[in-house]
Amino acid sequence: MPSGPRGLSSAERRLTGMLAIAARSLSHGGHDDFNQGQISARLPGSDRLLIKGALAGFDECTPDSVVLAPVDPAENPPRDAPPELVLHQAIYLARPDVNSIVHSHAPHTLVFGATDLPLRALSHDGAYFQGRLPRFTQTSQTILDLMIATAVAATLADAPAALLRNHGGVIVGKSVRHTCVFAHLLERACRLQLMAERVPGGYHTSTDTDIEAKRDFNFADLSIKSYWDHCMNRVLAAEPAAANWMEVGR
Repeated sequence: MPSGPRGLSSAERRLTGMLAIAARSLSHGGHDDFNQGQISARLPGSDRLLIKGALAGFDECTPDSVVLAPVDPAENPPRDAPPELVLHQAIYLARPDVNSIVHSHAPHTLVFGATDLPLRALSHDGAYFQGRLPRFTQTSQTILDLMIATAVAATLADAPAALLRNHGGVIVGKSVRHTCVFAHLLERACRLQLMAERVPGGYHTSTDTDIEAKRDFNFADLSIKSYWDHCMNRVLAAEPAAANWMEVGR
């Protein structure tokens, strides 16, 4: 079985399997951009995190592609850490409730972030994000600087995701399964609204009452687990080698 980085606890080894499966799922969902983009996770309250390494794309990530890194940006990063590690560090420092982060250049999320459109509850997916999807507009460059990363975290505040102007999105959650699912939801919500914006005559959206009900039911932890299981099963069907990660991926 692939081991991932050395010196991990059994719980952290489980995270490497989940991260690799989630990365492959993101690839299947259209988040690929060469080897760019990251997914990371940490155990609750931990001072270290696990993150997809710099050289592997979502489509080729395995547990051995995962890198162990400090949450504290003042510590030296590992050689294979991605350049935007500091973005993840800044968010973890600002959000004790967050245990997993996705940053990707998913195409519809990127295009939607380049507009000034508010994301609306056109679909179930949109209902999750309506009213809590801020935009970071200070720069569209790769986030390499702690000051900029901290500004992104401040823009994100307590939201489940933020759009980076001309640079994709940042999605957070309390677990790998939540963050992976939310990244899929955001890309789908952006895609559907961009389609609807082209329809003559406009379109309808969910009421506030329906939005609240959808958030309570469609995105409850049990629902998220079922969506994650679906994502994981698709990865296993398309990538037979991922079956070797299953023991640590559940």
